[in-house]
Amino acid sequence: MAELEKVETVGIPALEGTYIGEMDIWPLECQEFNRIYPFYDNLRAGKFTTTKCKKCGHIAFPPGVICPKCWSDELEWVELPQRAKVVTLTETQAGAPAGFPSPLILAWLTFGENSPLKHLLGRIVNCKEGELKEGDEVQFVVFDVPSHPIEVKKETKVCDRVFYAFEPVKKQA
Repeated sequence: MAELEKVETVGIPALEGTYIGEMDIWPLECQEFNRIYPFYDNLRAGKFTTTKCKKCGHIAFPPGVICPKCWSDELEWVELPQRAKVVTLTETQAGAPAGFPSPLILAWLTFGENSPLKHLLGRIVNCKEGELKEGDEVQFVVFDVPSHPIEVKKETKVCDRVFYAFEPVKKQA
């Protein structure tokens, strides 16, 4: 019987080990693989942005490559508010999806009447279970996610990646 060659699994670190790239929950953010890569560049710069149609003025989130109202591809990047209020929330202590630490807190956020983005279901980080309440203010925050090796024109490129969430605004004492 032939011996099998030992193959090293290259994956994304999670759960005190690795999982394969096909299970990666974070988007590929580099220009070669993502037409909305400016969104991630803006995140790295600390900006929360989306696309606005130059033809009809519609602002959509998440950002896209065409306007969902008039189908135009003439879009521009606009900044969104970085603070919101919690309308309601859910906390998952057990059974959070792979790659998410407990508690996994998701909140329905409102950005106010004058905001182009009225509501968003967002992840809350830097918060212990039971600390966040309805009506609390949260702020946009950017965090690093595991890098991902990809093949670009027969060369391996490592894409550094970020994503966004919200965290409670610290109350003044």
